[in-house]
Amino acid sequence: MNNIKKKAYRNTPAFVLLAWGSFLFFACLILIGLYTLKEPLMVKGYYLMGAVGLISSSFTLSKVVRDNQEDEERYNQMFRAQDTDDQH
Repeated sequence: MNNIKKKAYRNTPAFVLLAWGSFLFFACLILIGLYTLKEPLMVKGYYLMGAVGLISSSFTLSKVVRDNQEDEERYNQMFRAQDTDDQH
């Protein structure tokens, strides 16, 4: 018997492309804006640090929200399974 499971992705390739494309587009806009900014290097560095911090924290936040949602679903499934076992 062949029990090979096909890998299932949550997102379509088009959505993944859109997500990465928009990320790269707006990262380029930030860099262009910093390059053309008529301020000292110290101010540009401050803005760059803020932008990098915001981008990295948004990745972390989205992962935490997704993980919490998956944990909640797993927790609910576990107790639904226990409830059905207790009723029988």
